[in-house]
Amino acid sequence: MTLASQEEARTHGPFRLLTALFGDPEVAEIFSLNRTVAYWLEVEIALADAQAECGVVSAAEAEAIRSAARPEDVNIPELLRASRIVGYPILPLIRDVANRLDGGKAGAGRLHYGATTQDIMDTALALQLRDVIARMDRLVDELGRALAGLVDSHRGTVMVARTHAQQAVPTTFGAKLAVTLSELARQRRRLAAAANSVAVVSLFGAGGTSAALGPDAARTRGLVAKALRLETTDVPWHVARDRVAEFGLVCGLLAGTCARFAREVVDLSRTEIGELSEEEGHHRGASSTMPQKHNPIASEAVIGMAATVGALASSFLRAMEAGHERAAGEWQIEWLIIPDVAYLTASALGLCGQIARGLSVFPDVMRRNLNHSAGFVMAEAYMMALAPDVGRENAHDLIYEAVVQARREGRTLPEQLRSVDHDRFARLTELAPDGYLGDTGLVCESALRDWSDSVREAESAARGDAS
Repeated sequence: MTLASQEEARTHGPFRLLTALFGDPEVAEIFSLNRTVAYWLEVEIALADAQAECGVVSAAEAEAIRSAARPEDVNIPELLRASRIVGYPILPLIRDVANRLDGGKAGAGRLHYGATTQDIMDTALALQLRDVIARMDRLVDELGRALAGLVDSHRGTVMVARTHAQQAVPTTFGAKLAVTLSELARQRRRLAAAANSVAVVSLFGAGGTSAALGPDAARTRGLVAKALRLETTDVPWHVARDRVAEFGLVCGLLAGTCARFAREVVDLSRTEIGELSEEEGHHRGASSTMPQKHNPIASEAVIGMAATVGALASSFLRAMEAGHERAAGEWQIEWLIIPDVAYLTASALGLCGQIARGLSVFPDVMRRNLNHSAGFVMAEAYMMALAPDVGRENAHDLIYEAVVQARREGRTLPEQLRSVDHDRFARLTELAPDGYLGDTGLVCESALRDWSDSVREAESAARGDAS
């Protein structure tokens, strides 16, 4: 392998089939090498401009730095080669920019003035995460709107609820999805809170004291934050990684919601159930050997991505163990997991939106499966109808014995009850699943209202950012 090919392999890393097929391109671009370098330089430019306003550097020097700190001018292969020697990329980066400021040009010796490597990288990370969260929120919005449409249109689509993987009582498909929709609304609020937590400037110098930044350190930090549309703080967070961990854990929660939705699609698409199906398409979900197959490929990808996010999310807690005033290895954990966790979470959200928009729902099959249980799905309904007369426990035992006998003799539960006491149970067994749906309508309405509230909150926050 040539030196150039080795460099190419390192830069792009191993081929990952899952994200190559289903990855979110916008988040991939945010964490690309070229875009990351651009974020670093954006912070360096903001620092120079802020110091010019404070009189630390001249306006001409700040302008020269801005002109020299262009991402397209950075020698990326040399940056990576030098970074392997230093262990960090900012020293080689500023040397690369400084080379274009040499020869007596304004700005020479004023670049990166008073800052430390982690100041630049953490502030750039705040910009990256803000952009990633904005992308995730759009994907959450798309998924939520698709789910809300399904909840609304299927609030009266009767199906069987399943507990412990077995048929339990009647419900509606709308009520089932309402649980996921309400959960997604809560996740959206958590994501918004994480955005507020991570969008904070870091500019405190080597040991967090801001000594090298001089007497105008706090003002400089505030100006940098304003230029980058970040919040400011007077407390360093070089080793206080709770902000970043909050983002990672929220990703874990979001991915968990995605996985649960995808698992429902997989389970309800089983041949023996057949109540749902992912969207159709020529060879979509096809098998190389079994022509009849229509595999739930998007749901499977979501489950794989979400499981990986869950495993990686615990590493954010390990990164919080950074000691003293600068980490010794814990920070590097974030270098690995932040791009992957963000990329996989966004990709899972995008796939879930695609699944929800193309989902095929089969109400007739749902009704058939509901009736498949020989009436056992109405056992609780019969018990509660008897309870006012004989007491709940006696009613439970009476229906339980009828179920056991019905199974033994191959009868339906209504047939068994009528054989025991026709006059007593004939009217009872006329109760239909549609008449035992409880508050499913309220569940749907509440979830739709909760989702609508989250949409308004997001729109209000966006207007606030714009102003």
